[in-house]
Amino acid sequence: MTNGIALFLGLAVLTAIVADMVLWQSEHLTFLARRSLALIDWIAVWR
Repeated sequence: MTNGIALFLGLAVLTAIVADMVLWQSEHLTFLARRSLALIDWIAVWR
């Protein structure tokens, strides 16, 4: 991965986070964080 691609992806993620906080008061971000933690726990069982 080149620096340009990494920078673009980082800015895209930050833009999505800021848009979520502005438009929906971070409801979706909280949901995704909870689901991601549940997925990590589920994957850890199969390790």
